[in-house]
Amino acid sequence: MADRPFSEDEWDAEAPPSKSALKRQMTALQDMGERLVELPDAQLKKVPIDDPRLSEAIAEARRIRARGGLRRQLQYIGKLMRQIDPDGIQQALDELDGQHQEVNARFHQLEKLRERLINEGDRALEEVLAVFPGADRQHLRQLLRQQEHETKQGKSNSAFKKIFRYFKELDGS
Repeated sequence: MADRPFSEDEWDAEAPPSKSALKRQMTALQDMGERLVELPDAQLKKVPIDDPRLSEAIAEARRIRARGGLRRQLQYIGKLMRQIDPDGIQQALDELDGQHQEVNARFHQLEKLRERLINEGDRALEEVLAVFPGADRQHLRQLLRQQEHETKQGKSNSAFKKIFRYFKELDGS
């Protein structure tokens, strides 16, 4: 067996990334670009995009309606993403995802509180008042009675929605 000029570890460290690894990286950058295109304007403004060509490409992709044209534009955005450092963009997207998860978690907490109030009535009212000390007890009871009446009548759940809106108002959401 011939002597190798490199050990196995040195050989792996010197080896360039495989074609599959490069393709995965390019696809990930294109997916990141697609997420940028899909973001609402307010959230997109929070993402640090330093390259004006990338900003223009994203704006153009938002205007394109033809599927083939949009696909090509997304590929172009992926190409531009390979030419910049995407770490700042990825960090901003992760931060937006975290905010979205927090909002969803709070939304689910409010839904559970509403369900307990509707199912348990006055027993859960004290819990609601503990969570929201500024809540109007009389208004909550009125909404609760309205919900019970609507359920018995088989009508729409407007009180159900009103309770949730009132909770969101108290929560400041």
